Order: sequence, then structure tokens, then C-alpha cells
Amino acid sequence: MSLTHIDDNGAARMVDVGEKEVTRRSASAQAVVSMQPETLSLILSGGMPKGDVFACARIAGIMAAKRTWELIPMCHPLPIEGIEMEITPISDTDVRIVSTLRCTHKTGIEMEALTAASVAALTLYDMCKAVDRGMVIRDVMLLRKSGGKSGDFCREV
Repeated sequence: MSLTHIDDNGAARMVDVGEKEVTRRSASAQAVVSMQPETLSLILSGGMPKGDVFACARIAGIMAAKRTWELIPMCHPLPIEGIEMEITPISDTDVRIVSTLRCTHKTGIEMEALTAASVAALTLYDMCKAVDRGMVIRDVMLLRKSGGKSGDFCREV
């Protein structure tokens, strides 16, 4: 297996996507934030001093996805056509963030989905750190992707 972002001399390079086929592409990624039950209760009751935590995290994820190419050196700028951010409590201590992005382009949108989920999780942490510095961001992963030469991927979770 060869790495596409490394040239024959081992130097980093941006992949030339000029000859690749334009296809409809989508990707979903997740991050989970674990916290004290009291912290999640404060979030859900609207009692956090900084405001609506989930709304702010959702917006941050969207903004981050649109700037992924500026953050990750070998990413191409993509014409993102749609972004969905789902933020859902999955227990009395855990919140699951799922980002789903779509585009029609020559390269995939997985990094944008991962960036959106990660930055939304970081924003949630930032909004709540005054009451719970022990929060943990975990399980950041690609859930599924479709389109492109490599085809579809779906993780069993």
C-alpha cells in the first residue's frame, strides 16, 4: 500500500486530483464527550453561564468544516453542499456528536466531517470547562463515507 500524500522521495505532497472523476460524496463522523451527570443536566436545562452549549457547538462544527482545508495542510478546498450536525445525549454522562457532510467533487469529504465533529466537541468542552474540567473527548472516528474511486465505507458501531 502506498501513501498518496508522500512522493517517491518521502516528502509530503498535495495529491493532484485533476484527472479524478467528479462524483457525489458524503461522509459522517462522530465524537463523544463524557462529563459529570451534573454538567449534562446543566446543559440540558439551559443553565450554563456561556449560553446554549449545543447550539454553539453545532455552529462551531459547521464553521470548522468549511475551513478544514486551512487547518489540515494537504486537504483541498471543497464546495460543501450540505452539513448536518446532530448533538444527542446518549447517557446521563455522554453526548454524541455526529456530523454529516455532502459535496460533488473530485476528492472526499471525510476530513471535513471529522473536523466538524472534533471542533463541535472542543466547543462543548470550552463552553462547560468552568464547571467540569474533567470532561473527556473520545471515540472520534469516521462512521461512513460514500462516493469516489474507493467506494463506500460503513463502520459498525
